Amino acid sequence: MSKPSSSEHAALFLALALPAAAWAQAEMPIGGWRTGSADAPYTQEVNYPASRAGMPAGTPDAAQIRGRIAHQGKGPATLVVNGNAMPLEVDEQGRYGRAYSFATGSNSVEIRDGEGRSVQRTQFYQTAAGQPQARLRVVLSWDTDGTDLDLHVLTPDGEHAWYGNRVVRSGAIDVDVTTGYGPEIFASPSPSKGPYLVYVNYYGSGRSHLLTTARVSVISNEGTPDERRQEFDVPMRAAGELTLVRQFVYP
Repeated sequence: MSKPSSSEHAALFLALALPAAAWAQAEMPIGGWRTGSADAPYTQEVNYPASRAGMPAGTPDAAQIRGRIAHQGKGPATLVVNGNAMPLEVDEQGRYGRAYSFATGSNSVEIRDGEGRSVQRTQFYQTAAGQPQARLRVVLSWDTDGTDLDLHVLTPDGEHAWYGNRVVRSGAIDVDVTTGYGPEIFASPSPSKGPYLVYVNYYGSGRSHLLTTARVSVISNEGTPDERRQEFDVPMRAAGELTLVRQFVYP
């Protein structure tokens, strides 16, 4: 059995010396109680072709998830927002940043390192204060970097919400990440009653025939005692592929 290298010794020392909470430092969001805004939920400006930034300049603090991981581990880090898990891009300095449109009510943000350990958890309650409460949210994330998957939602009114037509009568696509991992979020404060169709389109990738797995979460009454959640994993094999992920009836 070979002796551990100096770098492995350093990693072991760090693991023993630091409590779990010190392995990551969250800058946003801040835990506790915060007031919502009549302008919320945050709607991200989308540009094609995409920029590399995970969080565009000008993103308000209330829509930011950012911080630093001191020791990422062997695998990719994971971001979990209100139970929605997605890979988290971390730079060479351990910093991360992601835009997210938070729901009215109770919210939680958890960071897990590459070993699957929870290294940071933040909980806060966002009051309405004129902010509409999303009674239906559809969240798309995926497991590869440098790829663009797009969320398409067909409503009972016959309308089609996607990045080219983001606002419809029943809701809006308020976050659209085009450089990998997601999230993309459709939110509706007053969902129309009837059948919804949720599609995922493999828009493109920097590499040909890159298999990626899409995860779609359908959440109603998020952050309340009446919350209901369904999650679906779907393999996406090549650019141009369009897949019907879920058909459901609201309520």
